[in-house]
Amino acid sequence: MHDIIVIGGGIAGTSVAARLAPHAKVLLLEAETALAYHASGRSAALYESNYGLPTTVALSKASSDYFHTANGGYLSPRGLMITARVDEFDAFQKDSETLGLEVISPAEALKMLPILNPEKLAHASYHAAAWDIDTDRMVQDFARELRAHGGEIKLGAPVKSIARNGAGWVLETPLDSYQAKLIVNASGAWVDEIATLAGLAPIGFTPLRRSMARIPAPGGHDVSTWPMFFGVGESWYAKPDAGSLIVSPAEEDPMLPMDAWADDMVLAEGLARYEELVTEPVTRIEANWAGLRTFSPDRALTIGFHTDAPDFFWHAGQGGYGFQTAPAASQLAADLILGQARQLDAKTCAALSPERFAQ
Repeated sequence: MHDIIVIGGGIAGTSVAARLAPHAKVLLLEAETALAYHASGRSAALYESNYGLPTTVALSKASSDYFHTANGGYLSPRGLMITARVDEFDAFQKDSETLGLEVISPAEALKMLPILNPEKLAHASYHAAAWDIDTDRMVQDFARELRAHGGEIKLGAPVKSIARNGAGWVLETPLDSYQAKLIVNASGAWVDEIATLAGLAPIGFTPLRRSMARIPAPGGHDVSTWPMFFGVGESWYAKPDAGSLIVSPAEEDPMLPMDAWADDMVLAEGLARYEELVTEPVTRIEANWAGLRTFSPDRALTIGFHTDAPDFFWHAGQGGYGFQTAPAASQLAADLILGQARQLDAKTCAALSPERFAQ
């Protein structure tokens, strides 16, 4: 019998399980044979604290100290740039203000990104306060912390059924049957399915596909110092990665929970939007993949107890912000579950609570 079973071995589930392990007997169940297999393993891995809704920004900023100092820090310099054509000024101005970027000249942008097309680039903005996240080490460090406090991780253990008994919950998996007093539902795109298995009302989360293509370094350039760069309205983005460039069409296509794959036509359209502002055409794709970014009905994260079940806890709806919010989000979840003083303000906590959907 465990005190808490956390369902889902992405960054959300792994981090909250690690936070709880010093205080309770915790079991983490992951359906796949590796942690961070789905959305967490396909992240763009950027920490930009101004990116997202106000609640997301609050969580991201509250995570800053952890990212910079915990276990030697998880960040390395990257920078962020928005690029735009002459007809995109209004959208460019809005994006730049929202993200707190400083307007720079096209000439300054070209110095940082020599593949930008000077005949098409009319507007650019930039700031250095965006970092790459060492996502793999972060997940493994949380898993190590969980185990160090006596927590367990079971891989290849998809939950097939959930029922109650006199002591709490009984979860059936292909590996074994497990019991716990509390379930933490951190199962990503499958969170509503897990709630339904438990006989509880789902909230209405929507998994949205986002695709990526890895292309060779354009023009043979050393891309290691280039910033991540976006088209206005996040119509596409590109980011250096291991000597290559990853380019995303930044689509949000609703999907059923699954092991997602990239759509060739969507990729082609996104690459065409990227090519409009650069001088180097895409001649080859080294690899492509897709992940599901799962959002609640209002697109904010959902952290708190189910309104009809005080022994079922939502830790869901991370969308594309799972890593950059994980330190503070997992701490909030642990504070709520353990009855500790919350480190976030009451307004933010209320905006993240599942109770907002019951009103």
